[in-house]
Amino acid sequence: MPAATKDLIIEQGATFRLQLRWKDKDNNPYDLTNYTARMQIRRNYTSDHVIAEFTTENGKITLGGVAGTIVIEMAATETAQLKFSEGVYDLEMVAQDGFVTRLLQGKVTLAPEATRDVSP
Repeated sequence: MPAATKDLIIEQGATFRLQLRWKDKDNNPYDLTNYTARMQIRRNYTSDHVIAEFTTENGKITLGGVAGTIVIEMAATETAQLKFSEGVYDLEMVAQDGFVTRLLQGKVTLAPEATRDVSP
C-alpha cells in the first residue's frame, strides 16, 4: 500500500506535535513494540541538507506499542530556530527485521512567528 499524503504546518516558536495511529486494513492498530521510526524534513526530495530530523533514537518520535500510536514532537525552542518556508518530509517505520514501510509523506510549511521572547 502506498504512503498516505498529509501536508504539515509547523508554527515557528510553538511546540509541534502530531499524533497518529497506524491501523491495518481491518482497522486494528499495528503492534509497534519492536519498531523504530524516522522522519526528515528537507527543502526538496533531492536536497542533501536535512532541516530537521525526528527519530525514536533522538526522542522526537514516540511509539505506543500495542496501541499503534506514533507521536512526533518538536519543542517550541527548536521550532523557533527553524529557517525555511517550505519543504518535504516522509515518515518511515522500521520493523525489527529491517523491513521499511513509508507510512506518510507530504509538504511542510513553516508558519513564521510574530511573537518572540525579547528577554535580555
